[in-house]
Amino acid sequence: MGLFSRKDWNIIAIIFQRGDLYTVSGQRVKGGDATKARDGAEDTPAPSFGAIFDQSGKLLESGTGPGHIQASPDAVKKLERELPMTKTVQETLKALESGAADKIAKPLIWNGYPKK
Repeated sequence: MGLFSRKDWNIIAIIFQRGDLYTVSGQRVKGGDATKARDGAEDTPAPSFGAIFDQSGKLLESGTGPGHIQASPDAVKKLERELPMTKTVQETLKALESGAADKIAKPLIWNGYPKK
């Protein structure tokens, strides 16, 4: 980031609900609150995976969270690869970027759930 730029991030957390349902939780935060929100998301036990995007949709950071142990390792690996491209995440980012919402949560629609 440049000397005078301000952080304006979209923080996405994927929360494991059960084997065939994860929730996408998104929040748009700016300035010093952006770092606090990121650190808070990393410190909570629920997220299986988290990612930070700028307002142009560029992935800035990503990684597994403490909750990833509840999901299958294969699903977590696939989620790491596919997360930025999933329709649910793209819709969430669009809502956050446009200002339609500053917080949003919805079920993750994804074909990577483990087969029963």
